[in-house]
Amino acid sequence: MLQASDQIWLEDVIQKLTTKMDWVSEKSQNKIPYTTINGTHDNRIVDNPLGQITDGINWWTNGFWGGMMWLMHHETGNEKYKEIANFSEEALDVCFHQFYGLHHDVGFMWLPTSVANYKVTGNPDSRRRAMHAANLLAGRFNLAGGFIRAWNDNEIRDCRGWAIVDCLMNLPLLYWATEETGDPRFKQIAMKHADTAMTAFIRPDGSVNHIVEFDPFLGGVVKTHGGQGFEEGSSWTRGQTWALYGFMMSYMHTQKEEYLHAAKRVAHYFMANIPENGIIPIDFRQPKEPAYEDSTAAAVAACGFIEIAKVVGQHEKDVYINAALKLVKTLDASRCDWTTDSDCILTGGSAAYHHNDRHTSIIYGDYYFMEAIFKLKGNDLFLW
Repeated sequence: MLQASDQIWLEDVIQKLTTKMDWVSEKSQNKIPYTTINGTHDNRIVDNPLGQITDGINWWTNGFWGGMMWLMHHETGNEKYKEIANFSEEALDVCFHQFYGLHHDVGFMWLPTSVANYKVTGNPDSRRRAMHAANLLAGRFNLAGGFIRAWNDNEIRDCRGWAIVDCLMNLPLLYWATEETGDPRFKQIAMKHADTAMTAFIRPDGSVNHIVEFDPFLGGVVKTHGGQGFEEGSSWTRGQTWALYGFMMSYMHTQKEEYLHAAKRVAHYFMANIPENGIIPIDFRQPKEPAYEDSTAAAVAACGFIEIAKVVGQHEKDVYINAALKLVKTLDASRCDWTTDSDCILTGGSAAYHHNDRHTSIIYGDYYFMEAIFKLKGNDLFLW
């Protein structure tokens, strides 16, 4: 239970969310946004005309806008959010036809869209889409190494043996497929990947690797890569959150205690490194200057903390809830744009340390902030 002052704050944030999404949803109803340009949502549909295999319509974040619509539909009951979510989901059908642009992130694309739609409405077309995506994800499993392969080959990298920590958040698509069909192979693949991630990604101190390279033919770890963090061996904060939330999702779908322990190990490392001001850096081991930050990591971490709090004792529960509150209150106070000047909610998002997309709006930041707020209310639509 939240304290009275926290409850008042939460109700105020929900009102601001509802007000902003009411007009933003209508303004962007025919888009699948990733970021904003001069305050206006971009559009990954227009950026990728039918027949072109680029990162536009195949971009890994393209499920989050639909997920936001389903969260708002659940919160308000307004049918317009369902209609916009349907448009977003149907627009992604071209990805299946193109095929080559898809990789391990099909969970991020079709869990908040098709699985959400099927759970809410029973739409058989949504079930078909979700099962198609689940089979694509299962088909990426490497038997020798026990992992789901990340990305696809291109002219600059051979990633046949690569796995990344982000994939833990795609596994719920496989768990759902087994729960829906009774076919155990999806869950078996998900658990094999999660088991491998526990040993290959989590370090003794609870920090995690972003990329682990395995021998794709024989299995076994070859090396690790710094990926989107500062350098190899550093601590990319959003990678920490994919691990803590992702292992928690594996625990929720399997009740395997080791997954809960893994989530808590990573969560405690994250909590121990939260700066006093609550602003999360891109990497916990980055140089102090320049002071690059990533608000999206704070939003994802808050969601993970809240889910862990649901399954632990009261003393532990308060620790996780207080950590979540610190993060989302900081975001509300200093990193949320509640004005009509911008279509985004969350500012200060960064895709990667060595990337030009720093300190900007990113759609999954908005999604996970919204999800965290509704989780605190105790009335969220669980999409994972």
